[in-house]
Amino acid sequence: METGDKVLALLGAKVLCCVALVLAATGVLGGFGAWLIDASRCRNAGWSVAIVDERPFGGTCALRGCDPKKVLRRTAEVVDAARLMNGHGITGPAPTVDWPALMAFKRSFTDPVPNAREKAFADKGIATFKGTAQFIGENTISVGEDRLEARYIVITSGAKPVPLSMPGAEHVITSDDFLELEALPKRVLLIGGGYVSFEFAHIAARAGAEVVMVDRGERPLKAFDPDLVDMLVDRTRALGITFRAKAEVTAIEQANGGLGVIARIDGAEERFEADLVVHGAGRAAAISALEPDKANVKADGTGVEVNEYLQSLTNPAVYAAGDAAATAGPPLTPVASLEAKAVAANLLEGNHATPDYTGVPSAVFTVPELVRVGLSEADATAQGLEFECKFSDMRGWFSVRRVGETHAAAKVLVEHGSGRILGAHILGPEASETINLFGLAMRTGLKAEDLKGLVSAYPSAGSDIGSLI
Repeated sequence: METGDKVLALLGAKVLCCVALVLAATGVLGGFGAWLIDASRCRNAGWSVAIVDERPFGGTCALRGCDPKKVLRRTAEVVDAARLMNGHGITGPAPTVDWPALMAFKRSFTDPVPNAREKAFADKGIATFKGTAQFIGENTISVGEDRLEARYIVITSGAKPVPLSMPGAEHVITSDDFLELEALPKRVLLIGGGYVSFEFAHIAARAGAEVVMVDRGERPLKAFDPDLVDMLVDRTRALGITFRAKAEVTAIEQANGGLGVIARIDGAEERFEADLVVHGAGRAAAISALEPDKANVKADGTGVEVNEYLQSLTNPAVYAAGDAAATAGPPLTPVASLEAKAVAANLLEGNHATPDYTGVPSAVFTVPELVRVGLSEADATAQGLEFECKFSDMRGWFSVRRVGETHAAAKVLVEHGSGRILGAHILGPEASETINLFGLAMRTGLKAEDLKGLVSAYPSAGSDIGSLI
């Protein structure tokens, strides 16, 4: 392995570089996509680049996250659509999910990725290492018996599930495991009230499982509008899913050929029976295995402490992006890519680029979808902004009624005087597409009147925008 001023190494998918060492440990968010950007740009600039990963190349989003989840979610859409349209032109028995066939379809997307990535690296002249990376100095990492030295190091190691401490936690599976299930058990319990739990609950319920969700918080999906979250919880319960808030799991035990989950709810113990228990109770930066202390890199569960250029505050040779970086950016794959572009620019041209998080949407891919971009009402009020919040009950709108959806609403926040769009929040069909237009408006400075004047294909979800403002 060449070392010197023109070597970039990416680790995990970890990348090593003697001008930049990128550690991308294929975490849930901020893994492969982030370091791929850094590796490609640095290699195109003439740097020698190496990639190191302890898991198959491709990253979490492509292999164990966003993409395979969305493939599985398609069955939930189809099953739900048939049920909603029953009696409105659709008759006969409701469709059912063939889980093994669904998993085979999912693998048609995920299985080709590692070899395709390795070939792409080889074609670019990027060296690949398979193994676990650990710091052994401020500019050096070890991968098995190999040592890789770099002038700069970029960590994009992503996130991992927060360890659970209750007795019986060893019986809980992760989201990675869920996406590899060969058969879907009859009874599924999900711990937590975030993206993972809601999305998997909607998939499993439509696939025929009895689903229970237990969340220790007072309100799930805390990053989203509380009124729309309440509507989604109603829709979730209407599917037959049991959702319990303020429920802290205290123990999990094997019983009767399955699992008994004990939770404390309102001061009393309640027991749930399940065949499968899934961890959806939060994630933390996947940093500790890299032993950052040995590189004088200050980091914790929120990630590496960085400045505005995504450079470590304690070791100027180290940069970080995605879930591995303690930034204001939300834990989303597009944010990891956004930050990685800034890191690559700073490595190649010196510190000058900072990530702009304006107009970055996020979505919960339940059926229907829950989305947001920008500020919530509480955020805008806390900042002392004067604004109008327009609430729209969309249940009677054509775009909602035509698909039989029963729960749909939106809120749009517009600043008084300037007409600036401060935030948008939607629950409903195709909401993840509509929210992108609000994000574009916020990112480019379009005002509310500009969006109201948008001429859209009709009828479409986008054609609702003028009425939402």
